[in-house]
Amino acid sequence: MKEIVLIAPYENMYHLSVELIEHYGYSNAEAIRGDLHEGVKAAHQAVDNGAKVLISRGGTFTLIKESINVPVVEIQTSAYDVFANMKHIVGKNEPFAIVGHNNIIYGYDLIKDFVKQVKKVDIERGESVEQKIRQCAEDGIRLFVGDAVVNNACNKLGYTCFLLESGRDSIRSAIEEAKRILVASKNEIERSKRYMALIDYVHDGVIATDNENRILLFNSVAQEILGIPKEDTIGRNIGEYIGLGTALEEVAQGKALMDEVRKIRETLVTISNIPIEVNNEGKGSVAVFQNIKTLQSMEANVRVKLLQKGFVAKHTFESIVHKSAAIEHCISIAKKFSRYDSSVLIEGNSGVGKELFAQSIHNESRRKTGPFVAINCAALPISLIESELFGYVEGAFTGSKKGGKAGVFELAHKGTIFLDEISELPVDVQGRLLRVLQEREVVRLGDDKVVPLDVRIICATNRDIKEMVQAGSFRRDLFYRINTLSFYIPPLAQRKEDIEVIARHFLQRYCKKYSKKIDGFTKGATDFLNSHDYEGNIRELQGMIERAVIICEDTMVTRSDLNSREAEQQAVREKAAGDLIPAGLAEDMPSLQELEQRYISKVYGMNGNSTSKTCEVLKIDRTTLWRKMKKPQ
Repeated sequence: MKEIVLIAPYENMYHLSVELIEHYGYSNAEAIRGDLHEGVKAAHQAVDNGAKVLISRGGTFTLIKESINVPVVEIQTSAYDVFANMKHIVGKNEPFAIVGHNNIIYGYDLIKDFVKQVKKVDIERGESVEQKIRQCAEDGIRLFVGDAVVNNACNKLGYTCFLLESGRDSIRSAIEEAKRILVASKNEIERSKRYMALIDYVHDGVIATDNENRILLFNSVAQEILGIPKEDTIGRNIGEYIGLGTALEEVAQGKALMDEVRKIRETLVTISNIPIEVNNEGKGSVAVFQNIKTLQSMEANVRVKLLQKGFVAKHTFESIVHKSAAIEHCISIAKKFSRYDSSVLIEGNSGVGKELFAQSIHNESRRKTGPFVAINCAALPISLIESELFGYVEGAFTGSKKGGKAGVFELAHKGTIFLDEISELPVDVQGRLLRVLQEREVVRLGDDKVVPLDVRIICATNRDIKEMVQAGSFRRDLFYRINTLSFYIPPLAQRKEDIEVIARHFLQRYCKKYSKKIDGFTKGATDFLNSHDYEGNIRELQGMIERAVIICEDTMVTRSDLNSREAEQQAVREKAAGDLIPAGLAEDMPSLQELEQRYISKVYGMNGNSTSKTCEVLKIDRTTLWRKMKKPQ
């Protein structure tokens, strides 16, 4: 059976339909004969055999439409059809009636002005056609025009009836409409299946209701959480299920919810309910909910996998310990940048915390659930830079890994890549990097396949890239590409108010790590911290505090704990001097010059006869050392 089936109520329509189907090449359509109940029976058989759209006319169309659950197209009777059938009436000097449903006798108003003795008789649903004809006969009408039903009734009662037939254009128009409906129906079925597949395989439970709270959609996750077969819920009022949890009562009330925690049965869920309004009129709502334990488990798995690969940003803006207005300004700018996907360039000396800011930007952005991949460009061997950044295929070069390897850009897909010390990239690699940033795609070494990327770029440098651009060691076009958004982190020496709060932060961290009980810093230690230059910035301060915690034997960190090298040198000097002082006062006490020479010789020997180390301990230059070590004349 074809997908489009035309059920013709009378013989002429059947033959005309067969002719039109063949003439216009409607390969997916066919015509069969059937009037009224016989037509309905034929329609059921057609649908059982695969018909998707039906076509018919008049009373047969009405009966089929009422009993068949597939689209049914009506063959409309046009005014031209009515005019065409008037050839039987013109010239007859007697009254006649056009009898039928309104859709059949369409066009009557156009002919009544040309044919005077005509009466229109509408047949409403459920009315007897024979009774209508008898009433016309009582008024002296013996001539009728109508569809197959009227024709059959007239023949039965012995009156003349001219069959009101549908013309070629009307039948063809109906077939074309059926074709459009078939295509639309297939597209709708495909969309519906895709939609339901999506709805059923997401991790969220979904319930959609109409304006009367009837359930329109109920997916498999909702079935699992509520413990109700979804087949039993469609069309039922959601109010029947409010006993399963207050969340469903709120959904029934049309209450707007956004990531609220509720209980359904014995399950804690996070739920959102979005009321649907059309022209300020409520049309139900869509509720989305998920088992919190499942959600936590999924997030934990993702975090574990990313952590195993080292692709997790651990720090947020709350991790940035500070007191200064300068860093507060940097945080404000970085938070603003977090809302966008544009490239960011972070400038600042080594050790100021550029990666800390990069991780914070990632964790504040919409990409926070994606990977954070950090690469130090300065630490990459020249020979491996391209393969590490862009990846390679098997056999791309001698020693390449079997199966190839994804580069860091591919690993950062849907997340953020942090290129630290980008200024150290060779100029030829800068060109490839520029293409990746512009095209958002990468080609592995040895391959010709393009891999699309969705990655956010954050770069950092401790050098003045503008000067490098002027010198020709950094590409100007790459600089403008990575410098869309930028900010500068000042060195620790320019924000003295941050020193103590950062020092206390590291003190607490390392006391916990090394199980030490240290309450704080002495005044001397604090003065030393505030006066130090910190060429290595926060990284230097961090190392200084860790070393002090390890060395400290008291409850307060002292200056000597912080400046251990100076303390060690002082101890060496004191020990050397102590070894030279006799136990008792001898009469032959050496002179000060001799004592100094012996002391210097002792230090010289303790440092392995190293001139440079001895000079460092004694804080004198080489000339002074040799002069003082000469024997007195």
